[in-house]
Amino acid sequence: MKKTTVPKRILVINDTQEILELFSDILHEEMGFEVVLDSYKPHMLDIIKQVNPDLIISDHVFGEEKIAWQLLQRLKMDRDTAQIPVIICSAAIKDLKEMEGYLTSKDVGVLYKPFEVDELINLVNEKLKEARDPTLHHGSELK
Repeated sequence: MKKTTVPKRILVINDTQEILELFSDILHEEMGFEVVLDSYKPHMLDIIKQVNPDLIISDHVFGEEKIAWQLLQRLKMDRDTAQIPVIICSAAIKDLKEMEGYLTSKDVGVLYKPFEVDELINLVNEKLKEARDPTLHHGSELK
């Protein structure tokens, strides 16, 4: 009898439809993952708990509205979501570098825009592997 495996579920959070479609194409079409796409909402933590993803990829927008930053903090403080691997994808390199210590301590992967598809694929695979084997956690960063 052949054993079927359930594809990993990845939640991509971004407010730009074109970016969501790009991630969907790469993660679903090329990698075979189940992909859930969403934009930031005030009750995002509840949505994450409903989706129950194996990995979250979040666009990080910096500035006056720090919704993504607040969401990351809530994710890491909530016992139901603290162990979900997170990759931040952003062009705000300076801001991310300033938070590097915190992000590393929370084992959050960083993918700087613009990125190569291979960089995304490698980081996604690394974070999913680390989730299966906690001894592999070491902080991830791609430039």
